[in-house]
Amino acid sequence: MLIYVSSTVSGYINELAELVRAFFPGVTVKIANGDFNELSSNDLVFKCHHTRKEDNIIEVTVEFFAGSEQKGKFHKPCQVDQGLSKFEQRRIIKNCIKLLLYDVLENLTGRNLEWGSLTGIRPTKIVHSLMDEGFEEERILNILHDDYRVSSEKARLLIDIAKVQRPFFEENHPERISVYINIPICTTKCLFCSFPSAIIDRCDHLIDDYIMALEKEMKAMSQVAMEKGIEVETVYIGGGTPTSLNIFQLEKVLTAIQKYWGFQNWKEYTVEGGRPDTMDKEKLGLLKDYNVTRISINPQTMNNRTLEAIGRDHRSEEIVHCFNMAREIGFDSINMDVIVGLPGEGIKEANHTMEVIKGLFPDNFTVHTLAVKRASRLKDSLDDFKFPSTEVAADMMNIFYQGAISMGMRPYYLYRQKYMLGNMENIGFAIPSKESIYNMQIMEDQQTIWAFGAAAISKFCYPSEGRIERAPNVKNIDEYIKRVDEMIERKMKLTF
Repeated sequence: MLIYVSSTVSGYINELAELVRAFFPGVTVKIANGDFNELSSNDLVFKCHHTRKEDNIIEVTVEFFAGSEQKGKFHKPCQVDQGLSKFEQRRIIKNCIKLLLYDVLENLTGRNLEWGSLTGIRPTKIVHSLMDEGFEEERILNILHDDYRVSSEKARLLIDIAKVQRPFFEENHPERISVYINIPICTTKCLFCSFPSAIIDRCDHLIDDYIMALEKEMKAMSQVAMEKGIEVETVYIGGGTPTSLNIFQLEKVLTAIQKYWGFQNWKEYTVEGGRPDTMDKEKLGLLKDYNVTRISINPQTMNNRTLEAIGRDHRSEEIVHCFNMAREIGFDSINMDVIVGLPGEGIKEANHTMEVIKGLFPDNFTVHTLAVKRASRLKDSLDDFKFPSTEVAADMMNIFYQGAISMGMRPYYLYRQKYMLGNMENIGFAIPSKESIYNMQIMEDQQTIWAFGAAAISKFCYPSEGRIERAPNVKNIDEYIKRVDEMIERKMKLTF
């Protein structure tokens, strides 16, 4: 069976297709331009369009076909103020079509989705917008249900997260930014990974030149920051796995950061350690000496069989050892990541992972849902693995959710991705006062992020205007080294 989706609402067809995929996991959903040739009787077609009825009334329509035979035609009136911008009018029409399509799919399949018609990656933004307009919690809960079909549980989760975040956002101003440094290098490529990162054995000859280019990029923008009175709130070194660098290379990066940004007092300094096999006592001590305040030690799972299957070169015992070593050195803000839905895992494995993590008692705990991305090795080998069902995945997520709560944590940021198992979410938990400021700012697009290095994307945020400008760096390390002046110029254009 194939499913085809077409729409007259330009620019949003991917969101409609994503909603259909959520109701038909594992079925191929294609975007069509209106031509439906050689349909089989098993194929489904959803045609979404709209017609202007009166000045402020648009009628949205969803037609449903099995093969070439129409099985239903559904309409819904939608009020659209003609005084709004074309962008805002189109957004309202799109949301009306998505809601009608959701109701059609729910009736057709007998299923409902906890996230309703929402397909965007930052659903908390809706709550922040409503809170900014002065809506009370009960009214926001009703809007999330009536306008988006979000379940009461997920709606309450969004409100709780927004309430944690808002005190941090109140201190934002245009001259306060965060700095992100990308080290797109790993020791191996994980099965599920879609990030543009290189294997260190294949790019070791480029690393010294890469660090020099990185330093040049930071130096240029540091001068801009001093000239314009821009204040850096947080610094985040990510990847890849930054600690894949040897200790001399890592110190070069830390020294450059200190040289160009150390004239300011940051609220938070994070380094993604990621894999325990890339960290030792010497590297952890180095991070501490450079006043890193927060690190990640990310197991993804505490089951050795799964670690081997996904391409990790370490065992769960090494994760425990690395974590304890970081505590002994004095790190009091440590994050750990896990992934729901890794191949071969189920309730038993989730319980085991959670019990080990509870014994370690991290300060942050981030739960990701497996997303099968086109750029990952997993995409090309899905038939070789067994994945948990949607229902089992939901139970696994609940194990981690309840485990985080039992450690005294609360959810503080959330985002979603395409092609996520069970149409679920990624959610970050933290002990109160240990929330990652950087994670909240970047996920909610509340603060400008200057990003340095290959594959890094700077975001210039204008929350009051609801506008974001992006300045992406080239992904390839060699290309980045050659074109670093161009990367600097891209940011300069958006800064002045």
